[in-house]
Amino acid sequence: MNTLYLGDCLNVLRDNIKDESVDLVYIDPPFNSKRDYNIFFDDKEIQTQRVAFEDTWTLKNIQDSLAELQTMQTEKIHLLLAVYQKVAPHAFPYLVMMALRIVELHRVLKLTDSFYLHCDPTVSHYLKTVCDIIFDPKNFRNEIIWKRTSAHNDPGRFGANIDIVLFYSKSVGWSWNQIYTPHDQEYLDRFRFSDPDGRKWTDDNLTAKGLSGGGYTYTYKGVKSLWRVPVETMKKLDKENRLHFTNRGGLRLKRYLDENKGFAVQALWDDIPPINSQSQERLGYPTQKPKALMERIIKASSNEGDVVLDAFCGCGTTIDAAEGLHRKWIGIDISPIAFSLIKRRLQGTYKGSMSKFEIRGTPEDFESAQRLWKENAFAFQDWWITEFEAFSTTFGTKGADEGVDGIALYTVDNKGTRARVAYQVKGGYKVQSKDMDALLGAMEKHKCDLGVFLTSTEPTKPMLDTVAGAGFVRFGDKQHHFEFPKLQVLTLKDYFAGKRPKLPAVNITFKAATHAGKKKQTQEALEL
Repeated sequence: MNTLYLGDCLNVLRDNIKDESVDLVYIDPPFNSKRDYNIFFDDKEIQTQRVAFEDTWTLKNIQDSLAELQTMQTEKIHLLLAVYQKVAPHAFPYLVMMALRIVELHRVLKLTDSFYLHCDPTVSHYLKTVCDIIFDPKNFRNEIIWKRTSAHNDPGRFGANIDIVLFYSKSVGWSWNQIYTPHDQEYLDRFRFSDPDGRKWTDDNLTAKGLSGGGYTYTYKGVKSLWRVPVETMKKLDKENRLHFTNRGGLRLKRYLDENKGFAVQALWDDIPPINSQSQERLGYPTQKPKALMERIIKASSNEGDVVLDAFCGCGTTIDAAEGLHRKWIGIDISPIAFSLIKRRLQGTYKGSMSKFEIRGTPEDFESAQRLWKENAFAFQDWWITEFEAFSTTFGTKGADEGVDGIALYTVDNKGTRARVAYQVKGGYKVQSKDMDALLGAMEKHKCDLGVFLTSTEPTKPMLDTVAGAGFVRFGDKQHHFEFPKLQVLTLKDYFAGKRPKLPAVNITFKAATHAGKKKQTQEALEL
C-alpha cells in the first residue's frame, strides 16, 4: 500500500524498506544552506510562521553517523569524507549525513532502476563524488540543469538561477522512456509542403556527400548520386510515397510532421517554470518544486505500477505526481507539518479517486505519543496541532509561541461567520493554573474567540475553575445562534479515547489564509 512515513529517512529506510524493492528514487534534501526554512501564515490580523525544516548540520549532530561509517563496508566513502573534513570543513557534516542516507537508498533500489538527487551548485559537486563511489561512475547518466527561477540580479556575480539534478542508474541496464517536448513555431514552419490528403511534410537530404563512412553510388529514376541508403531502401521509400522529386531533377526525403514526436528532452531544462506567488499549485511550503518537474522524471524513469520513493518528501510534490501517473509511492519526512500538507493536498486533488494510503510513525496511542514528546517536544507539539488541522505557530523567534502553539479558523454558519481558535499544547509534565491564564492572555492579544488547551497530564482544579468561569461565546443573532465554550481542556488520554472539543463543524484554516507571508521572506524562499 502507498505509505507516508514520519521520521528520519535513515531509520525508516533501515526498518521498513526491503532490499531492491523500489523502482525510482527521487530526493530533494536540504542543501546545507545553514538556515531554517519557514512556512508563513497570513490572515490579515495574524501574521505568524513555523519552521518547516532546519538545514543546519554541525559536527555535534553527526558524530554518531561518522562513527557508523567507519564500521560499515564503505571504506572509499570514509576516505573521501576524511579528505573533505580537512579541505571542505563547511560541507563535511552535511556530506556525512547525506552519505549514510544515499547508501540506504542505493540498497532499496532495484538493479534496473534509477536515482535522482536534486541539489544546488553549492553542494552538487561534493554530492556527485559521493554518488560516484556509491553508484559507480559508469552508472552516472546526467547532470541535469533546471532553470528554477527567472533572471534576477545578484550583486557582483552572474544571476544564480539554476538547480542541479544528478541522475544515476544502479546498473548498466535501466528503465527509460524517452520524453519529448513540442516543437516551437519556427520548427513547425519548416513543414511547408502537403500531400493531397493534407499531411504536412518537409524535405531532407538523401545524399551522403560530405558524410564520413561513405554511401551507395547508383542511379535511381534517372538521378545519379552517392546516396545514404542502399537501392532496396530507396525503392521501399518510393513505394511509401516518401520521396520528393524536385523541379531541378533532384531527389530528397519526405519527413512527415505527424510522425515527429517532438524534441527529445536534453539535459538543460528551461521549459518548466518555478512555483511563483500566483501559481495555483503553490502551497507556501519552502523549496516547493513544480509538479511538472516531478512528472517528467517519473515518466522518464518508471512505468505504471512501479514504486516511486521520495525520502525528503516535504509538501508531497513527488507523491502527488506519482499518484496522478498511476505509480505506487512511498514518502518519508521528519516534519508533521509536511504530512498535514500532503494529506490535504492528496484529498483535495484526487478526492474519491485517490488510492488508499497509510501513515506510519505518528503516535497511535498514549504511550507512543509520550515517547514522541520525550524524543522531540517540538515534533510532538506539531503532531498534535496538525491533528486538528490547525497551523502550528511561532511568533517571532523560533520557539516563541507567546501562549499559542496553533491557530485554526472555522466557519460557524452558512453566512460565513468566522471563529478563530487558539491551541496550546503542554506535554509530559504537570500543568498549572498559570498555563491557562497564559492561554487567555494570548487569545486576547491575537484576537481569538475560543481556546483549546491540550495536555498530557490531568488539569488541576483551579484550571478547571478557570475553564468554567470563562463561560460561552455566542455567534449569530437571537434567532439563529451557536454557542461554544470559550475555553476547553482535552487530555492526551481523552484524545485517544475518541473525545474531541466542541468546535464549529467547518475548518477553513488552510483555505482562508495564505502561506505566503511577507514579500521579502517569500521572495527569499522562491529564490532558494
